[in-house]
Amino acid sequence: MHRCAPIALPTGAHFNVWIPMPADSAISSAEWQVRKDLAACYRLCALKRWDDLIYTHISASVPDEPGHFLLNPFGYRFDEVCASNLVKIDARGQVVGASPYQVNVSGFAIHGAVHAARPDAVCVMHLHNVNAVAVSTLADGLLPISQHALRFYEQIAYHDYEGLALTPTEQDRMVERLGQLPAMLLRNHGSLVCGRTVAEAYVLMDTLDKACEIQLKANAGGRRLNMPAQDICRKTRDQLLGDGSPEGLLEWPALLRQLDAMAPGYQH
Repeated sequence: MHRCAPIALPTGAHFNVWIPMPADSAISSAEWQVRKDLAACYRLCALKRWDDLIYTHISASVPDEPGHFLLNPFGYRFDEVCASNLVKIDARGQVVGASPYQVNVSGFAIHGAVHAARPDAVCVMHLHNVNAVAVSTLADGLLPISQHALRFYEQIAYHDYEGLALTPTEQDRMVERLGQLPAMLLRNHGSLVCGRTVAEAYVLMDTLDKACEIQLKANAGGRRLNMPAQDICRKTRDQLLGDGSPEGLLEWPALLRQLDAMAPGYQH
């Protein structure tokens, strides 16, 4: 049996973490694959301790269904997310079809704005990972002091903190600052990355988090930091970008093998 123990939602109702897909389900094989990848991404983030109780989100576009996205059920931890309990929503965050689950509509505001402005952003990750939050508070932001950070040299945006509620005008400012870049630090708040695939989004976030952690540890030494020359920074960034193919092609199968060994329930 793959059915998990029931847990309580904020409404007081009890649902199983995993529910079997109905025999007449309209879910395509392409959507099911994205569901499995997205669920795996949530589980991997939980293993990294990038989750924040039941908050923050990772969204993915539904294949062949413009304006439809998959999001985690509100009230569940990242390690409870699986392919079948991801919720299909529209661009306003409203649930599409029958589902026993709720979503955090206000939490989808950042994702919805990015998906609308960036058709290439199949997967949008917004986290409160501690390393990224810490670096987001620094006036100079992410410094090019490590090979991990050089992946984002001139490839990361910043958005100043404006409070909890994301208004339509702030959405406009945020996506304008993001532009076509793959990553953003939300000042005093967290991180955001865009991936052409779920795998790419996860690998970008992993690289960004490590770059932030390295910087924090280097700063803790209290000594002057060594910075590569600008031409070296750009050369290294271009080398890391390669031919421009989506990142994560090699890493993702390896990560799934790790997850299959440790927590295979994400696939259900």
